[in-house]
Amino acid sequence: MTTTELQDYVPEEEWPPVSTMLDGFGDQTLPASPALADTKIVLVAADGTPVEYNFLTASELAWAEDTATGTAHYKAIEARPGIFIIDFVRGQGDGKDADAQNVTIILDQTTGAVTTAVSGFVVSDGKVRGITHFTHSNASGQPTVHQRSADLVGKRIFYRYSDVESYEHIYLNQGTFTWHCVRGGEAGLADTDRCMTWAVAEDLYIFFWTEQVMTVEAVLLIDLREQRSIGRMFGWDNPAAEPVTLPFNSRLTVLNATSYPQDTHKH
Repeated sequence: MTTTELQDYVPEEEWPPVSTMLDGFGDQTLPASPALADTKIVLVAADGTPVEYNFLTASELAWAEDTATGTAHYKAIEARPGIFIIDFVRGQGDGKDADAQNVTIILDQTTGAVTTAVSGFVVSDGKVRGITHFTHSNASGQPTVHQRSADLVGKRIFYRYSDVESYEHIYLNQGTFTWHCVRGGEAGLADTDRCMTWAVAEDLYIFFWTEQVMTVEAVLLIDLREQRSIGRMFGWDNPAAEPVTLPFNSRLTVLNATSYPQDTHKH
């Protein structure tokens, strides 16, 4: 009997808090790269706002966006040669309150294309919810930016986040996917949520999802060639009333790809 045969529907009121995933996912196993130290990225947001990221060392950066400035500890992972996923948290209280923001930058030095995702929190109907804003720009001043992609649509992918945590994703269309916890702290939980995908390189994609039940904003790179994902989840732990930052990487397997039959019959 398989694990999934023992599972059943779990009503929303029985779902565990976001922090349940912390132990099972553990820390990122991929090393931080020092390659960005002593470099700078200067961007212009879609609304014309100037944005600057100055990588002071291999782990500390200074950021400036319009009139706001600050410093933060960051981690940069070189997913492929010249392609980085950079992550840091900014906000009051060292990112431990509702003003915290999780910034994730995907930088492709080969084309200059940069996608920046800024996740934060808003209060809606008395409940803390997540929100993520995306900016697509080019650090070299070129017109190339990451474009929306439908390449994942129809695929069913199995993700192993650790020895005790595994999930599957089913990509239904460009804006909707289903996730299901096969094993781990959320075993049996499943939902269908909003998502977006952008192409970075061949078989390499930025993937974003936001959850309806839990307050979770996820941004990651899915690499079908290297069979791994790298990213983070930024959520709100209601019992503790504080943000939860969950960096992760996983090994992945494409289980199958669905293609619809061509119905030539007329009704």
